[in-house]
Amino acid sequence: AAVPAPLLALALVLRTLNCFLVQTSFVPDEYWQSLEVAHRMVFKYPSPAAAPADNYGYLTWEWTSSLRGYSYPLVFASMYKALQLLAKDNVQLLIWVPRLAQAVLAAFADVKLYSLVQHLENSETAKFVFFCQLCSWFTWYCCTRTLTNTMETILIIFALSYYPIKGSKMGNSCKYLALVALAIVIRPTAVIPWMPLVFSHFLQEQRKADLVLHSCIPVGLVTVGTSLIIDRVFFGEWVLVQLNFLKFNVLQNLGTFYGSHPWHWYFTQGFPVVLGPHLPFFFHGCALAPGRYRVFLLAVIWTVLVYSTLSHKEFRFIYPVLPLCMIFCGYSLKHLKAWKKTAASFLLLSNLVPALYTGLVHQRGTLDVMSHIQQLCSNSQQSQAFVFILMPCHSTPFYSHVHCPLKMRFLQCPPNLTGNESYVDEADVFYSNPLGWLNKEFYNDTLLPSHLILFNVLEQEISSFLALRGYEKTATVFHTHVPQGRVGSHISIYRRKTEMNY
Repeated sequence: AAVPAPLLALALVLRTLNCFLVQTSFVPDEYWQSLEVAHRMVFKYPSPAAAPADNYGYLTWEWTSSLRGYSYPLVFASMYKALQLLAKDNVQLLIWVPRLAQAVLAAFADVKLYSLVQHLENSETAKFVFFCQLCSWFTWYCCTRTLTNTMETILIIFALSYYPIKGSKMGNSCKYLALVALAIVIRPTAVIPWMPLVFSHFLQEQRKADLVLHSCIPVGLVTVGTSLIIDRVFFGEWVLVQLNFLKFNVLQNLGTFYGSHPWHWYFTQGFPVVLGPHLPFFFHGCALAPGRYRVFLLAVIWTVLVYSTLSHKEFRFIYPVLPLCMIFCGYSLKHLKAWKKTAASFLLLSNLVPALYTGLVHQRGTLDVMSHIQQLCSNSQQSQAFVFILMPCHSTPFYSHVHCPLKMRFLQCPPNLTGNESYVDEADVFYSNPLGWLNKEFYNDTLLPSHLILFNVLEQEISSFLALRGYEKTATVFHTHVPQGRVGSHISIYRRKTEMNY
């Protein structure tokens, strides 16, 4: 059945609005695994302030260790290239065009979810699932971000619409497997939610050999081959990033470097937070839904269980199963007899507060501070300016949000890749003795940065360095109401007074 045009228009308007109402940062990967890489791919002229080898951009250790593939950044690099060719590569467009593209994809995914349920059930159930999907605060928070998790979630919905579930006439093995393969190329962990789904399909398939020979193998060869070629072009050598990713995260378990959580974290915190006010509806929907949907529920439980075995846990890792949960939530809403309107109003209002708060308030400082750095590009001081971001590493985006060859530096924090027993990263060394580190690093006044950017929790500790070296505070930017550890509630911008007397 065709999707009603007003529904698509509604989704497009809502996701565009969604895009502009998300002005906060979530995780560093949003920039460092997509936009920063794309910026470096397109704008490769070296900065006058840095060594010629500096390609006007920075690649994190995952790229130097070939753990990530270029397929996803290539999407944004092509947008950047188009803007460059049109001579429209100003910093605001570089920031918003990728986000808007992600928003448009999200809108099409919302509509795909509607048509899937409409096909499997009826228009009424589909409307409730669509409503639940649009209400979800976590989807609102993530769906316009340039995260691989976001792309994986969008591809899950697209692939599901061709998945041969019982009672579906839209099933198309080649199409859904191609979308699954694409998701795995972009983010290797996409294999997790698809394991039970593909296995279930294999079991119910009469012509098993045909499925393997005519669908699985050709699709696998084409996608892996394309991914290999793309990575060969940009890495300059043959490399299978998906294998490296698996070795690093699963076999060596180096992900713990970024923090570890107890095994039950997804059950006690992760899943309840991501689902939010939808949680009771999800459980109710699971009890009501017909047996053929068990495979979706199995995929959700399996994904949460597998991620629970890995020590490094994040909310966004289980985001790809959220659309599956929405099918059950919508099913629940449709079958509420007397309370339908009350339940729908509750869902809308209870999701509105976290959606707006996390989108507009919580952790916005690290993006707001970039507009202060951008101002250094427009004046004649650009060649003398040197910005040092004294924050937990990758707190802010980098050249993708500045787009001028400004000299910038931040504290590094690659994990222990050498196996050195006494390894400590630069950020940890700095935080163990900030004042001592600064005095040692900048023993000579000629090396001093013109601008320092730091969280207010650090100010007291390094106040003597700031005063002695002639730094004055020029701006304070709000960041969060819940400062933790090294992250303060505000960001302070310091400028060196003598620096500006050229």
